[in-house]
Amino acid sequence: MKTLILSAIASLSLGGAAFAADVTLRVHHFLSAEAPMHTEVLVPWEKTVEEQSGGRIDVQLFPSMQLGGKPPQLFDQARDGIVDISWTLLGYTPGRFPIAEVFELPFMSGAAAQTTAALQQFQAKYLGEELAQVKPLLLHAPAGYKFHMRSDPITSLADLRGKKIRAPSRAMTDALNALGATAVGMPVPEVAQALTTGVIDGAQIPWEVVGSLRVEEITKSHTEIGVENGGMSTAVMALVMNQAKYDALPDDLKKVIDDNSGAALAALAGEAFDRVEAEERQKYLDAGAQINVIPADQLGDWREAVHPVVDGWVKAMDGRGLDGQAMLDDAHAMLAAAQAE
Repeated sequence: MKTLILSAIASLSLGGAAFAADVTLRVHHFLSAEAPMHTEVLVPWEKTVEEQSGGRIDVQLFPSMQLGGKPPQLFDQARDGIVDISWTLLGYTPGRFPIAEVFELPFMSGAAAQTTAALQQFQAKYLGEELAQVKPLLLHAPAGYKFHMRSDPITSLADLRGKKIRAPSRAMTDALNALGATAVGMPVPEVAQALTTGVIDGAQIPWEVVGSLRVEEITKSHTEIGVENGGMSTAVMALVMNQAKYDALPDDLKKVIDDNSGAALAALAGEAFDRVEAEERQKYLDAGAQINVIPADQLGDWREAVHPVVDGWVKAMDGRGLDGQAMLDDAHAMLAAAQAE
């Protein structure tokens, strides 16, 4: 009997080992498990990668900085192998990805799918060196950022004067200051507390994160730019993998990662972010929220005020020996083409 029991245990152990994954990929990010990036992009990606690998890849998702550190450290965590894959905003390390910042300049945003499609072209042409330390799996953007205010609505440029506004990037920090506001930079997980305590009067964030941050319980007015559901800025988001981890994969598993990266994953992310953006916005409309839209024909003063910020980016690129104006023109053309489709 003892021999039979030991044999059974050994058999179970061998069976468990036979079904164990060959590779574990730990994916780290700063948003909650309720955020659309987690539920609508990372979870489907996890399931697809695991299925297409025949269970040989085990993807483990760690939201809310569960593996430690702070959001600005996420890129380096993947680069250094502390985690296998991380998702972050490139703007959380200001000045480190200056070329990619072209899509964070004021009035460079569209719908998520549009901006993300433009980013694919721009990445292929210009961002190889900036992302050379990692294996980029996805570069994308959310829908344009709106103003969400604790009290006083933003109905004109004059309403911004003196307001403390959370800025999503270095470019928009400069732009908000140029518009007469006082920009306050902070990662998005800090926004709700900053609004509650009055550290800021409002924040630039898309609709899709308002619910997961519980910002709807704090803000009373919302302002869109140019058109309904339009914004004046966005952020460049990146899902990046440790290069050595990718290089160590056998060719067939590399193919699984490749088949679910780049354009394919960009299409999933763009569609998901736009869908959730519209759904979240509709919730606020149904609840009677105050949503202001500043028409495009009333934005002349806004564009004039932030022109030095755009010009400053061009000059900074020229100082690096690049053709800043040509890069800016390319970014505009790529975005316009995506919007025309």
